[in-house]
Amino acid sequence: MVPHHDAGTGLTGRSLGEAQRGGPFAFDPFDAYADGLVSNPNVVVAGSIGAGKSTVVKMMVDRALERGRRVVIVDPKGEYAQLAKDYGVKAMALGRDGWCSPFPEDDRESRDFLRALVSTAQGAALTSEQHFVIDQLWQRLVTPRPPRVLHALYELLGTFVDDPTPTAERSVALTLYRFINGDLAGLFDGDDQPMVFEGNLVVLDLSSQWSSNSFAVAALSAVAAAQQIVAGSDDFGYLVLDEAWALIAEPHALRWLQGSWKLARSRGLSHVLVLHRWSDVASAGDAGSAARERARGLLRECETAWLFRQPVDEAREMALALGLHPREEQYLCQLPKGVALVRYGPHRSIVRVRPDVRDRTFIDTDGAMREATL
Repeated sequence: MVPHHDAGTGLTGRSLGEAQRGGPFAFDPFDAYADGLVSNPNVVVAGSIGAGKSTVVKMMVDRALERGRRVVIVDPKGEYAQLAKDYGVKAMALGRDGWCSPFPEDDRESRDFLRALVSTAQGAALTSEQHFVIDQLWQRLVTPRPPRVLHALYELLGTFVDDPTPTAERSVALTLYRFINGDLAGLFDGDDQPMVFEGNLVVLDLSSQWSSNSFAVAALSAVAAAQQIVAGSDDFGYLVLDEAWALIAEPHALRWLQGSWKLARSRGLSHVLVLHRWSDVASAGDAGSAARERARGLLRECETAWLFRQPVDEAREMALALGLHPREEQYLCQLPKGVALVRYGPHRSIVRVRPDVRDRTFIDTDGAMREATL
């Protein structure tokens, strides 16, 4: 139900804008969780191009950094470079500036991630034989685990690459080859030591992979690596994934991502998904399929949603994905530029985003919104 007399969250901190009744609207997912407003810290931000979603995400990140939170941004189009510069941080382009390992310390989580990685790279679910090969490979890894996990696994299967016989071992070896010497070389494996990320802001630049067929694989690995970076912090952390449709539309990556979602509270991690075409959710599978329902389920598990203006057809898909009330769906088509319907748990706010003087130094996209003039 769309609120008529909303005064905001009641949370403290630098405002992101004004609630419908004119009160300041401050929001941090961890503060909202602590106050019982939401049951998990995950966030989705959606809206058509130019509606204001990138602006509010950057404002949220800036306020989180001010409070000492750690933030990792998976940036597919180089849109966060100015924000990084304002904090004296260089955006790290994977493959150009070095490589990072996507494997978590936990052995079982690492094995699950390897399955998701191979499935996503080959664009098909693992066969029973491939599952067996991966389990056997993992058991053969030396202890302690080598820094170059993908290289070590590939070396264990190296002899199968030159054997034309179509076996499960060869199919896994050829997929791993892509990370060692193929189109994904230098991103998540390399001859030197992996990059060490310091400071509270890390921007992983994937712009060189953005237009390639390998973007989903690169994004999956970057998200896994980012989770480990945030997990190394003693405080709460944000993981911002722009153009999140690339993983939501990939069923094998989505299955792994859904598992990591459920650990967000215990890890003190807020996943922030940024989308603009909700019809991309439909590409996760046919109507009624498990893959599409899994995609919708992932979005519904984001207890906070910043929903900017949508065209009628996209609003319909958003309503189906999030279970919106018909009045909310109707309102989404009428939102002015820079105004969002914010859902946080059972609560609703209509918020006019108001960048302050500091915000204007890093919000971009042709003036981003100029909300202060609205």
